[in-house]
Amino acid sequence: MPREIPQSETLKTPKSEFVAKLENRWQQGNFVCVGLDSDFSKIPLGIRTDSIERTMTVFNRAIIEATYDLVCAYKPNIAFYEAQGEQGMRALARTINFIKDFHPDIPVILDAKRGDIGNTNLGYIKAAFDELRADAVTVHPYLGREALKPFLDRQDKGIIVLARTSNPGAGEFQDLLVGENPLYQIVARNIAESWNENGNCAIVAGATYPQELAGIRAVVGDLPILIPGIGAQKGDVEASIKAGKDSRNLGMIVNSSRGIIFASGGADFAEAARQETEKLREEINRYR
Repeated sequence: MPREIPQSETLKTPKSEFVAKLENRWQQGNFVCVGLDSDFSKIPLGIRTDSIERTMTVFNRAIIEATYDLVCAYKPNIAFYEAQGEQGMRALARTINFIKDFHPDIPVILDAKRGDIGNTNLGYIKAAFDELRADAVTVHPYLGREALKPFLDRQDKGIIVLARTSNPGAGEFQDLLVGENPLYQIVARNIAESWNENGNCAIVAGATYPQELAGIRAVVGDLPILIPGIGAQKGDVEASIKAGKDSRNLGMIVNSSRGIIFASGGADFAEAARQETEKLREEINRYR
């Protein structure tokens, strides 16, 4: 059984700028992370123009302006921007720059699930942190700590490592036993005990598996946990919050993407996004 990490151990770890930003938002009661998974085909027809870049940028800005006082982070998934070629990537850059210019206290998580050998990671790091200016990036752990060292060395940034993901087939590998423990717990333990020297690590654990989420929280102490699967994936909010909160009733980045940004397909899409964000924010604070 992986040992439970005393909360005092993780609280003593130095905090990265990313974690400090999160802490500030949590103290305001903000735990919702809005996933800017801006699938062009689902953007309301009323705001579409002949420019993909402009359409995606205007849509994202409207969502941000409607929700910025309610969130702890924004999380664009790079796939939806890469799919639109150069215009999509320019829209992503403009979206992040907008957050940096007008809401610099809100961290941006680039959901890119990177991870390769060390030299290749240098290119990923330059793109995510230096070109796109993200505050954090998601990575997968399969290549191990040595390969991800260039990410972990970025003391100012957040490195959010996949442990127990929210998709239905996640258990195919993640639940495999290593000795007496599932692989996802071994991953979580390693991140908390040896990867987080710079206080810049967080864990991904899906809301669709609250029992596993609770086990991960016990293993990682007060490490931040990104919790996807709320909203369109039907994760249980009450069970997830009770399982995912840390010793201070904080520590959660509760993500909802489609359930917020596409809450309405009409002209009131931004207003509907705010209503869904408020609803989720209230639920989280009720159960924590």
